[in-house]
Amino acid sequence: MEVKKEVRIEEKKSNITLENRKRLFLTGVMEVISFNEEKILLNTSLGMLTIKGSGLKMNKLDVQNGEVMIIGMVDSFTYTGSEAKQDKESILSKLFR
Repeated sequence: MEVKKEVRIEEKKSNITLENRKRLFLTGVMEVISFNEEKILLNTSLGMLTIKGSGLKMNKLDVQNGEVMIIGMVDSFTYTGSEAKQDKESILSKLFR
C-alpha cells in the first residue's frame, strides 16, 4: 500500500528573511505571477506579495515546497490581500449610498 504525502503550502508558515537588502529568502510561496529586474509579484499563503528593487533575480525557485530566494537590491516588499480589497469596496459602497 502506497501512502502519498501531499504538501500543502497553505498550512505552512510563511517567512521572509532579508540579508543586507541583497538576498531575500521566502517560504509559503504558492505561485510566481510575474517577475523582471525591478518588480516581482508572488502569490503567497498570506496574500499577494510585491517586491520592488533593482537587479532582482530569482536564484532559487522551489514551488513544490513554497521556497524562493531572490538576489539583487531590495527596495521594498508589500503584502496586498483580499482584506484590502474588501475595505476599498466598503468605502466606495458607503460613498454611494
